[in-house]
Amino acid sequence: MKCIDKGFVLWLTGLPGSGKTTIASKVAEILRKRGYRVELLDGDWVRKTINPDAGFTREERNRHLYRVAWIARLLARNGVIVLCSFVSPYRDTRAKIREIISEEVPFIEVYVKCSLEEVIRRDPKGLYKKALRGEIKHMTGIDDPYEEPLNPEITVDSEHNSVEENASKIISYLEENNLIEKA
Repeated sequence: MKCIDKGFVLWLTGLPGSGKTTIASKVAEILRKRGYRVELLDGDWVRKTINPDAGFTREERNRHLYRVAWIARLLARNGVIVLCSFVSPYRDTRAKIREIISEEVPFIEVYVKCSLEEVIRRDPKGLYKKALRGEIKHMTGIDDPYEEPLNPEITVDSEHNSVEENASKIISYLEENNLIEKA
């Protein structure tokens, strides 16, 4: 196990169903094989465990995400690489998350780009179908906005590139910026 004094936070943002958690899981697997301590904080898991009361209004989402940011910061300052996989649809919220985390550790925003048409086609949890029928409110991309990042450190295209290609792009960025050792 490689011990690093300070970790960092990779924050994957994108539409629901864009592949954030799948890509984050692949990156975590690669990093763990290299001996790093890695924690993956995923939206579904955090909502089930740490924040079961979190709703989907803008205020509720913000409160939920700020809690996650503080947890990620705490882990990273103790030498853990933290991968956060959250829709986090609002630019101002992501800016506040960046502010919270980067006071102590590096923050890397990863935009998982995928068209609305493609995520609706994928619809792994059936949420878009329900939202389009009016059964779910505050669905990002349908009746709630997703504000694409303006200047993410990394953009990966989950519509046109494989999970492996996207994970490799993230790993290359981490190596080039001396956040992890080159393989």
